Amino acid sequence: MPVSRITARFDKAKAENRAVLVAYLMAGDPDLETSYEALCALRDNGADIIELGAPFTDPMADGPAIQKAGLRSLAAGTTLKDTLALAKRFREDDPDTPLILMGYANPVHLMGYETFAEAASQAGVDGSIIVDLPPEEDAPLRAAYATRDLAVIRMATPTTTESRMKTVAENASGFVYYVAIAGITGAGSADPEDIREGVDMARRVSGLPVCVGFGVKNGEQAAAMAHIADGVVVGSAFVDNAKTAQESGDLGLAASGMGRLAKELSEAIRSVRLEPSAT
Repeated sequence: MPVSRITARFDKAKAENRAVLVAYLMAGDPDLETSYEALCALRDNGADIIELGAPFTDPMADGPAIQKAGLRSLAAGTTLKDTLALAKRFREDDPDTPLILMGYANPVHLMGYETFAEAASQAGVDGSIIVDLPPEEDAPLRAAYATRDLAVIRMATPTTTESRMKTVAENASGFVYYVAIAGITGAGSADPEDIREGVDMARRVSGLPVCVGFGVKNGEQAAAMAHIADGVVVGSAFVDNAKTAQESGDLGLAASGMGRLAKELSEAIRSVRLEPSAT
């Protein structure tokens, strides 16, 4: 069952006294076959959970790297249905790695919440992060997810108060995605000590694992975040490999580059033994 698959991955990491690595890539960037190879490379090199981005024309929360990844994907003709088909192809060969669809509300709304939830379930998706769908507006999606055991993963930030965190946590599942900095993806990096208190609060209020993202690009930064969080999310640094591959004309560089980075990040995270507050 999807939520159970996410829980199992966190339980495994906890038993190993480490954080998880959550890796993001954009579906269809620069094409679907390359994306599939990249998914496998991430999995084979230590990514515990994979976020699969669905391209959208107005990605307001994303920085230049992921915006451009979305444009490359859209230029290749990638749709939400293509993204789900890619997830299904990966799931047919991998029954264990959690897959989280990350995107925006408009394409999901156009497909219809029930239709989307059923398609996601059939594709082996474990849940979603819908960036621009706040708790006050996601009841139809939650209702569709509830009958299919799909995770509703919500986001918190350093400006999220404890009162607001209670709203964010209500009916959430899987994990909490804690945005380390105010702003768009890929925009700088936070000092872990500056967000430690907020991460602890999010974990305490939600009762869920907390994964920290935005601005993590290398092993050193990932290890630092692994001291305070249950998981570390990396996105822009991965999609930069797809850009390099397309510009060079050697699409194989996307998967190989993402694999090398995943290995670096995974090894760095595994070198860290978590403190009691992050277990």
